[in-house]
Amino acid sequence: MDVSSLFSRQSAPLIGIDISSSSVKLVELVKGKSGEVQLERCAIEPLEKGWIADGNIEKFDEVAEAVRRVVKKSGTRTKNVAMALPASAVITKRIVLPSGMTEQELEVQVESEANQYIPFSLDEVSLDFCIIGPSTSSPGDVDVLIAASRREKVQDRQGLAEAAGLKPVVIDIEPHASRMAAARLIQRLPGEGLDAVVALFEVGAMTTSMQVLRNDDVLYDRDQAFGGAQLTQLIARQYGFSPEEAEAKKRGGDLPDDYSSAVLKPFVQSLTQEVARALQFFFTSTPYNRVDHILMAGGSASLPGLVEAVSQQTGFACSLANPFDGMEIGSGVRLKKMAREASSYLTSCGLAMRRFLA
Repeated sequence: MDVSSLFSRQSAPLIGIDISSSSVKLVELVKGKSGEVQLERCAIEPLEKGWIADGNIEKFDEVAEAVRRVVKKSGTRTKNVAMALPASAVITKRIVLPSGMTEQELEVQVESEANQYIPFSLDEVSLDFCIIGPSTSSPGDVDVLIAASRREKVQDRQGLAEAAGLKPVVIDIEPHASRMAAARLIQRLPGEGLDAVVALFEVGAMTTSMQVLRNDDVLYDRDQAFGGAQLTQLIARQYGFSPEEAEAKKRGGDLPDDYSSAVLKPFVQSLTQEVARALQFFFTSTPYNRVDHILMAGGSASLPGLVEAVSQQTGFACSLANPFDGMEIGSGVRLKKMAREASSYLTSCGLAMRRFLA
């Protein structure tokens, strides 16, 4: 096992860095004066199209430089970093093992089990596991989650951190990190979110991912090839901009007067239909026929009118996922900018939360 841990927990200062196909996001959390979690720093740095493709780092030096820039921009002095791999780069398997085993016995058993599920030699992978808790299906045993990734995938993330002068101490899995941040928001729903069926949508540049959560369980997950990059394409087509110009004007809000009606509204309608279609897949694949709440996260989730359109189209309550909701906010955080970008920070916030888990 050549990485500290896919699931290790840190009490020392720690920053969370999320690298997606369109940007690098950094979050640092501390304990505030009242003992509650406080957002100390957050920063975002855009990436050019093609630098990251399908979760793979295609332009290492350029992405490493972007990581250095986001660290400098944030002003953090913390060196320990938690990062994550996309779910597509990690094989996970839940197994049942006898309780009461020593750590060494568990490792031997996990390696033996992993050989059955991982289509690579164990010499080629970074392997880790964590005990989830007592098994519901086998009294006296425990449920254990195994996670494995090709070693070069882990080393790429470690290399990016080290190139920015950071020390990688946690390599997580992106949907696990986003669920950790979403769990705080679900607890703020009526009845503290107990037994609530919550659909979490993360709208990325190229892909919209959906996870349906109930308590600590993932009932369903699905990725759709639809994202914010399509809005950029629509802007470029409508106004004759280059893709780079369209992206810059979208980020800066520097768009013609008819943008809202001619481009934004049709895109929001398309995205809303994708959300409704994904929910239908969930309903037809499971015994469920409704959700209690929809959370929208990701860079395009804060588009004007999206949350209202999703709620109207689906008939379910919908809100924007602000992972900093209910946190104290440090003096160095620019409130307006943070509020505008908050839904982009779900995964990086989940990574930064690692330091507080016992």
